[in-house]
Amino acid sequence: MQIDQIRDDFEALGTAIADGPIVSNVTAEEVRAWLGSHFDFKQPMPLDDVIADVEQMLRKWQVQVTHPRYFGLYNPSVTLASVVADTLVAMYNSQLANWRTSPAANEMERHTLTWLADKFGLPADSIATFTSGGSEANLTAVVVALTWAFPEYGEHGLRHLSGDPVIYLTEETHHGFNKIAHMAGLGRKNLRIVATDSTLKMDMDDLTKRVAEDRENALLPFMVIGTAGTTAAGVIDPLPEIGRFCNAQHLWFHADAAYGGAAVVSPNLRPHLAGIETADSITCDAHKWLSVPMGCGMFFCRHRDAVAQTFRSDVTYMPAKPANEDLAATFNPLTHSAQWSRRFIGLKLFMALAEHGEAGYAQMLDHQARMGDILRKSLAATGWTIVNQTPLPVICFTRDGVSTSQLVAELRDRQIAWMSDAELGGVPVVRACITSFKTTEADIEWVVSEINNLTLNVLHRKTA
Repeated sequence: MQIDQIRDDFEALGTAIADGPIVSNVTAEEVRAWLGSHFDFKQPMPLDDVIADVEQMLRKWQVQVTHPRYFGLYNPSVTLASVVADTLVAMYNSQLANWRTSPAANEMERHTLTWLADKFGLPADSIATFTSGGSEANLTAVVVALTWAFPEYGEHGLRHLSGDPVIYLTEETHHGFNKIAHMAGLGRKNLRIVATDSTLKMDMDDLTKRVAEDRENALLPFMVIGTAGTTAAGVIDPLPEIGRFCNAQHLWFHADAAYGGAAVVSPNLRPHLAGIETADSITCDAHKWLSVPMGCGMFFCRHRDAVAQTFRSDVTYMPAKPANEDLAATFNPLTHSAQWSRRFIGLKLFMALAEHGEAGYAQMLDHQARMGDILRKSLAATGWTIVNQTPLPVICFTRDGVSTSQLVAELRDRQIAWMSDAELGGVPVVRACITSFKTTEADIEWVVSEINNLTLNVLHRKTA
């Protein structure tokens, strides 16, 4: 593999994207017409032509999430090492269902996950697996927690329990848990929405009250979700207090740190996640703030036996259990995770960590946090109200007399920046998140200047 050529192509693409539009206004009809006229699949095509066409479509017809002024959802710029890793994974097509098929790949994943589990402060005997993303990791947490709380659940299902199991979370928690409650058979109505305080953090008094009431009503509380970096506002729930409460009440504490969990790599940001080490399980997505391509989720759990019990499987067509002591210590993902056949998901994070090192990664995270601080302070200094409170680079802002949805649309139409609409406590806001290690202070200054120019024009038209 000629890494110099790959690096040159990677950097050239990055420059072209940074110099080009962020948003495409293509219609579905345009894309479908192009595909229909170029790809009927009746005759073979030269691969070079196929690649050129696909690259042209991706260059023209998508939101460029790796653009330094993409301030949107948790879609990062990606490192060169992680891009090369995905290519290697596809070339070798490693199958990680069991250790014997892919010893090197499995051990690279174990090595990477063990390193990050230690950063989270979890015990040395904790278990961890790579997942397709945060939804799979969170689903895994719910199913393992059910197995831990109700030993009869695995064999007999929910109908053999004495009541309905209940999960506690806030309105700011990722709404993927609604799907999970449906898929796991819990029912969406058995998600208890706990109130939040003025900073949108979980209200511990309301949590205490709801758990007590549900137990009085013969329901079965078993799990609390604390978020480390909510989707809309980047808020970190009171993790130490949730951990203490769950320990006292014999409830499973799951920390959904899909976005904010990456902060444990930075000594400067790590203190904001204090208490996460008390969690029974943790979700973290490397394809969010650790800057690797999708999908690369991770599930961590301190209860190894509960994970093994949840995903146990003995079949004749897989390699037999190892007879010698050395192989007995190995790890088969198929018996510890929801997936069976599985891609070598973890290589992209392994190689990115190897390329940048721990200090390099911390520097990348600190840089993005600093860009977030600059954006926050620049907006506040020019008359905007910052609505959320978080140490993470998520900035939600508004201003009297300004339509936030109109501003978001103008920013996109004029190719200034990609931001999104959100609503916090009933207040419409513009949500900006620094997701790229390529974003510079000059980018921030220019975007804020353009926002203020747009706002003055809009206000002037309204008052004229």
